[in-house]
Amino acid sequence: MGTDTASTRTTGTLTAIAVAGALLALPAPAHAAPTTQGRALPERSAPHTAAWPEPVLPGAFLPSFSPRRPAAAAPAGISAKAWTVTDATTGRVVGSKQQHRQLAPASTLKTLFALTVLPKFPADMVRTVTAADLKGVGEGSSLVGIKKGQRYTVADLWRGVFLRSGNDAVHVLANMNGGWQATAKEMQAKARTLGADDTTVKTPDGYDAAGQVSSASDLALFARKGLQNADFARYCGTVRATFPGGAKGARAIVNTNRMLSGTSGVKRYPGIIGVKNGYTSKAGNTLIAAAKRNGRTLVVTVLDPKNRKNAVYKEAAALLNWGFKAG
Repeated sequence: MGTDTASTRTTGTLTAIAVAGALLALPAPAHAAPTTQGRALPERSAPHTAAWPEPVLPGAFLPSFSPRRPAAAAPAGISAKAWTVTDATTGRVVGSKQQHRQLAPASTLKTLFALTVLPKFPADMVRTVTAADLKGVGEGSSLVGIKKGQRYTVADLWRGVFLRSGNDAVHVLANMNGGWQATAKEMQAKARTLGADDTTVKTPDGYDAAGQVSSASDLALFARKGLQNADFARYCGTVRATFPGGAKGARAIVNTNRMLSGTSGVKRYPGIIGVKNGYTSKAGNTLIAAAKRNGRTLVVTVLDPKNRKNAVYKEAAALLNWGFKAG
């Protein structure tokens, strides 16, 4: 009887050890995309979540580990109404303030315009601009200087959009795409497909219009998706280019994103990639900027900082520095 009991205990102990070893050897389950009624939810930028922990059984060996480094405090003096710092590859939000607050985006909305229209026309396609192409350009708009009757390649037009934030170039491309309102509706549909639910599109160029809003989170998403397209990445990172139509047939244009061009008292940010700046009286200064350091790319969005000279660029630089250190 005593021998049977000892044998049973020994067998039970060996079985428990075997089960524990098998469980510990199991890989952590892959995270399935959350679904609703059988449909995958659209991508949203979200804070990082830890991996599912391995099971711990009574008496099991617990391996040593290094505790996660405490999150660094966000830099002081950030006055923007909303901001995000996002990992461009994973979409993990490193830090944010009111990232889903709906605000006027100004020309940062041109990133969504490019996501929607850029893939449709080859860069060497030529457009002879008509009066209808330029109809309705908003008063006080930023312009690259498109002229009626002038021939432009699609690449010229996109350089006008990204470097000079030219609303005239946006109008021409929107007309090529089926018209102003049709393009706005297509942009809205594109935003919803991406899961950018904070965005309402009224004007493809970002010109102020009642009800037109986006968020720091959505704009970061547009930039991340855009940078996956080689043409988008090239245009948004171009500092200088020649543009048709000057007195000698072409003229130099410089990117208005001072963080990229290093102009008007702003130093070029180390590792800067792009993406797009903007300003309207309603939106204030807005900026999406991406930079790469040690093989890692971050996207920062800064919306409407207090009215100080170059504040949008200084705050974006401070947030990028913080994000690269915070990990």
